[in-house]
Amino acid sequence: MNQASNTIEIATQGQGLIEFTDRVARFVAASGIATGLITLFVRHTSASLLIQENAAPAARRDIERYFARIAPESGAYEHDDEGPDDMPAHLRSALTATNLSIPVAGGRMALGTWQGIYLFEHRRIPHRRQVAAHIIGEA
Repeated sequence: MNQASNTIEIATQGQGLIEFTDRVARFVAASGIATGLITLFVRHTSASLLIQENAAPAARRDIERYFARIAPESGAYEHDDEGPDDMPAHLRSALTATNLSIPVAGGRMALGTWQGIYLFEHRRIPHRRQVAAHIIGEA
């Protein structure tokens, strides 16, 4: 059994979905693991991870609008230490995922044709986010 780990840094420009499938694919290829499992974990409480449609930009825009509706910025939250987008960012993160597990087969992630891996930035200001990546399996 072999394993490898890495940290993927992602610079955001504010709220939105940032695809980083290609960066994960390069890490998987460099690991030399042909069959196994890759786990991704975002090391923040106001950003999350999604596997989502990567062909139609409208799908991403609809997701972003949906989360803006269900966790709106307002003065109704007690926790607002970093501004009006602080608590909504935590709620959006809680409703999505902070980790993903993806099978690896034939040295590649077993993603579907239209699936991409996204960091979902929930804060309005730019951030540098870290995603811990760990792969385990056999060559």
